[in-house]
Parts: sequence; structure tokens; C-alpha cells
Amino acid sequence: MHTPQDSTSRSARSPHPRVTSHSLPEVYRSVPVPHATRSVGFWRKFLAFSGPGYLVAVGYMDPGNWATSLAGGSQFNYALLSVIIISNFMAIFLQHLALKLGIATGHDLAQACRNHYSPKVNFGLWVACEIAIAACDLAEVIGSAIALNLLFGIPLIWGVCITALDVMVILFLQHRGFRWIELLVISLILIIGGCFAVEIVLSQPEWSAVAAACIPSAEIIHNPAMLYIAIGILGATVMPHNLYLHSSITQTRGYDETSRGKREAIKFGTIDSTVALMCALFINAAILILGASVFYRHGHNTVAEIQDAHRLLAPLLGTGLASTLFAIALLASGQNSTLTGTLAGQIVMEGFLNLRLPPVIRRLITRGIAIIPAVIVTALWGEDGTAKLLIFSQVVLSMQLSFAVFPLVMFTSDKKKMGEFVNPLWMQGAAWFLAVLIASLNVWLLVQAFKTWA
Repeated sequence: MHTPQDSTSRSARSPHPRVTSHSLPEVYRSVPVPHATRSVGFWRKFLAFSGPGYLVAVGYMDPGNWATSLAGGSQFNYALLSVIIISNFMAIFLQHLALKLGIATGHDLAQACRNHYSPKVNFGLWVACEIAIAACDLAEVIGSAIALNLLFGIPLIWGVCITALDVMVILFLQHRGFRWIELLVISLILIIGGCFAVEIVLSQPEWSAVAAACIPSAEIIHNPAMLYIAIGILGATVMPHNLYLHSSITQTRGYDETSRGKREAIKFGTIDSTVALMCALFINAAILILGASVFYRHGHNTVAEIQDAHRLLAPLLGTGLASTLFAIALLASGQNSTLTGTLAGQIVMEGFLNLRLPPVIRRLITRGIAIIPAVIVTALWGEDGTAKLLIFSQVVLSMQLSFAVFPLVMFTSDKKKMGEFVNPLWMQGAAWFLAVLIASLNVWLLVQAFKTWA
């Protein structure tokens, strides 16, 4: 056991403190990357590094984000589309920092925290992170259960239990190779995107108004109700577990452990995550556009719950296909998010505590933490309870986010840790600005939430 001073001095002596094992050791450097030669073109490199960004992008289109986008579209037409765009670019920037930390130091964010902070601080960060992952997982479990109920009439309580099966899916796919998990995630993203592409065609939005809404409006600041929804979208932009996840899974690639190899890995990893997060932008924007072009247009200005949106789509658009596709996309979104959530749970436990458990035990614990409260609330209060639990889970995420963002910005701005890959001054300024902005927005959201509950 060491003190904070010991930790600081150890970091000062070495930019890369020793770790006892690699992040996600069962898939560490398991995906081959072609070595740089004249015969290896851009696209072969790009394909080799493509994948981790899509696992991260899942967190930006999960069921927990649907309510804010639906509420924004149904209440304020297309006006908040610019907020989604700004939020997405914030996410691209922070995910770049996360992957750069993992590649440059060989440590994921949880391991970097363990090597820098005292045991007591480290344990507190781990507890906060586990609570956040459980809260995030809770939203995905509830979203999947709602989708199963809408599609097949399965009672919510049984739908919650069925979502536990994803543990076995991960174990099976990870045994076959990490590429299989990436393939499943990308396939589900394509299903979500395809469903919303059809929804957009059916809803026939006003494209001139959509284009105008891409530019921020001063009304967002001056209208308190609009500002509240806007901050809800911004505040829930970056999921804490995504920063831990990305800094780990970027190390599944077998890039060269040289300055050139790492620089190339950062370059292609950033391209991968940027492309993936632009896909997430399309889906989030589509949800808001759907809310505006269907609900706002027909005078339904209070649609925020997923069940209400599903119920209204068919009569308003004149086809049952709209409601069905909406539920299918929700199911794909929920299952995708639970897959990445279980991986993040393993990363933070192993990284913060250096505690190694068999994957099946780790994932059963993670799934149990999310499913047990969902089952209890669903059994006692039904749909109303799950809706409130969904909102509460987002508040918990907001409380934890800064505990991931501030260490990430601090570590990537530290030359002793990052060496030649340290953030340049302009990037350090931008990163600290974003960290303070996100923290301020989430504090404001928490105050408003507590006022509402009081």
C-alpha cells in the first residue's frame, strides 16, 4: 500500500508505471495489423483498426438517450438539432483522448488511475465507476425489456430477465475472437440505422427547417424549457464507461510498439471512432427529427416516454411498420449497449483493483447489479416505475461523469506519462474547457432534478 505522495513520486520517476497485466488479457493484441510497407495501402490499415469505435458509439445511441431526443423534437421541433451536433463533436474529442491514453501508455484509464492515485482514492473512483456502469446498464436493460414488450407482448419483468442472456453471447463470441464481438455490434448498429432511415422517409421532414436547425439559435439560451432539454442532451453526451472502454479495447490491435507504430495506431483509431460517432450522430439526429416531424407537427408536444412514441407512430404515419421498426431499433440499441457495458465492467474491476475473475463470474456480477433493481421496481410499480428508474439512472451517470473526464484530461496533458504524445497546448486548453463545461452542466442538471423531486 502506498500513499498519494508515493504514487506521485513513482509517476515522476517513470512516465509509464508498471502494471501487473494487460487490459482485457484474453483479447490483448489479438487483432493483427499489417506492418507498414509500400504494399500496404490506407484501406488495409483502416480496416485493421476499424471496430473499437463502433463499440464506443453504442453508448451514444443507447435507450437512455432516446427520451431526451424525443422530448426535444416533440416540444421544440428541429431547434435542438444543433445541440446534438455540438454534443457529438465533444464526444469525438474526448474519445480521441481516451484511445490516445491507451495507445501511448499501454494502460487503460482505470489502470492509469490505479498507478497515479492512492489506494483510498482509487477505491473511491472504482466504486463510483461501478455505480455508473450499473446505472447505465440499468437503462439498457429497461430499454430492451420495453422493446420485447412492444414487439412480442412479453411482460416487462420477464423481458428484464431475458436480457441476462447476453452474458453467454459475449462469452461465446469473445472465445472465437474479438472481431466477432465487433461484427455483432456493427450489425446491430446497421439495423438501428436502417430502421431510422425508413422512419425518416415515412415521416417526410421539412429538410429546409432541418438544415436551418443545424446552426445554433440564441433562443436555446433564452428559453428556460428549451435550455433544460438542451443541457439534458449535452450533459448525457459522454458516458463515463465509454472512456474506460475505449482506452482498453484500442489495445486489442497488434500495432508496433514503436513511436511510428503508436502514432499510426492513434491516427487510424481516431478515424475509426470519428466515423463510428458520425453514425451515432445520424441516429440521434434521426430520433429528434422523427419527434419533430411526427409528434410536433401533429400537436403532440409532451412525448418523452418510449412507449408513448411507439403507440403514436402508427396512427400518425398511417402504417404499423413505423411502430414495428421503432421497437426493433430499440431492441437492437438495448442489446448492443448491454454488450459493451459488460466489457466495461470487466475493464474497471481489473484496472482499478487488479482483481482477476473468470469472465463468466465478472459478467454475471455486472448483469446482476443491473437486473436485480430493475426486476424489483418492475414487479412493484410496473411501467411507471421503470420510467422513473430510467430517469434516475441518467442522473447517476451525470454525477459520475466528471470523475472519469478530469483524470483523462489530466493524464493526457502530462508529459511524464504521455511522452511525445502529450496533448499540445491548444488541445489541453480545449480539453480542460470541455471538462469544466460538462461538470457545470451536470451540476445544473442535478440541481434541477432534486428541485423536481422535492
